Amino acid sequence: MELSSLNELDFNESGEWPLPIKVISILILCALVWGASYWFIIKEKQEALVVLEQKESQLKSTFEAKQVKASNLEAYKTQMKEIKTSFASMLQQLPRKNEVADLLIDISRTGLINGLEFQLFKPGGERPVDFYAELPISMMVTGTYHQLGEFASGIAALPRIVTLHDFSMKPLTTKGGEEQMTMTVTAKTYRYFDEAE
Repeated sequence: MELSSLNELDFNESGEWPLPIKVISILILCALVWGASYWFIIKEKQEALVVLEQKESQLKSTFEAKQVKASNLEAYKTQMKEIKTSFASMLQQLPRKNEVADLLIDISRTGLINGLEFQLFKPGGERPVDFYAELPISMMVTGTYHQLGEFASGIAALPRIVTLHDFSMKPLTTKGGEEQMTMTVTAKTYRYFDEAE
């Protein structure tokens, strides 16, 4: 068979083509059908499959994280009850608005009991922070090192929460054989807002 005879082939008479031409034509036709089906059907489905596989792995990770949380749910509930109880007891340690004056008296009494002399005792204005207000008290006290330590310990032992901030200590004079010191400190107490506030 010659190549020039290929130009004389008629598509309408394909049944009479020589066998090698029929086989080659069928192979080309199959390749065209496979290529077209891949391009128009399979390729799109493969891209969708890749996206779905990624989504599946994300969903598995989310499921595993949620399953771990769900398996510890009872422990979380117990822990949450403990936290609420602890939080409620801490709230009880914060003075109410009408108890602030008593707390100021307790702080000054603690200093006097420990033999300190107050040079300054100045309560500041309330500063709201979230669900509570911060009440700063600027103080300058004079006494021995041990008296200042007892004062700090006495403040920590008060039934209400009082914290000491920004303190500085300086030697002052010698009085009766013991060196006097001056301590400048800001005591802060906290008041929680009532429901009405």
